[in-house]
Amino acid sequence: MSAVLHQLVPQLDAMSGEPLTRTATALLPDAQGVYLLIHQGNVHYVGKTDAQAGLRTRLTRHVAKFEQRDNIVPADVEFKAAQILVLTAMDIETQLISHYRADWNGSGFGSNDPGRERETTAKPPQGFDARFPINIDRPVEILTPGPTTVHRALMELKLALPFTLRYQLEPGAKGSQAFRTRPHADLPTSPIMVPTGPMTIRQTVNLLLAALPVGWQATRFVSHLILYKEERSYVHGTPI
Repeated sequence: MSAVLHQLVPQLDAMSGEPLTRTATALLPDAQGVYLLIHQGNVHYVGKTDAQAGLRTRLTRHVAKFEQRDNIVPADVEFKAAQILVLTAMDIETQLISHYRADWNGSGFGSNDPGRERETTAKPPQGFDARFPINIDRPVEILTPGPTTVHRALMELKLALPFTLRYQLEPGAKGSQAFRTRPHADLPTSPIMVPTGPMTIRQTVNLLLAALPVGWQATRFVSHLILYKEERSYVHGTPI
């Protein structure tokens, strides 16, 4: 691995960065590899592809992430990418993170759900989410127009949004597919009509809240959204 790393770093350093746009990422192979994200001349993030998402897919997802953030747009970021035929059992990503001191790694840039109780704590002031919070006021077209239920709309949003959306499930529901199979009873029994045309995420969430029984609350954090049957104040969250 050390030999591969010593060849890879000079190769990445010699590359010219490309603006992180949908046009540029569409030209990439959807193959295994590693990539750097560069902002204001510094490498801030190191990524590695996996079997589910190659370079084109992964970097296009990052474009979508920046499209829904404040204080930054995708073209503010450059990327460098290198295809590597064999990545299994090679911890290249960790070594590159250390080499470039990539500060977005581990500071909120990833897509992992921060967890229910983490909503009572603040994001690090220099972390990715704190510097570039999610923007829920840009028009997007995500939901399929027509009649549906709050639960189906939430599933559609959850799978499409470039940030975490978490909503209340049945008591004791666990597992990665619980959001599909074990929603709170109010969600699949509340019908809505999705209008044609773009809506902001704020407008979409208000559409869902209007269809739900009294007592539901949506809260926006710098990194994600939640929808729970609760009346609760969060120091670091804002009700929608």
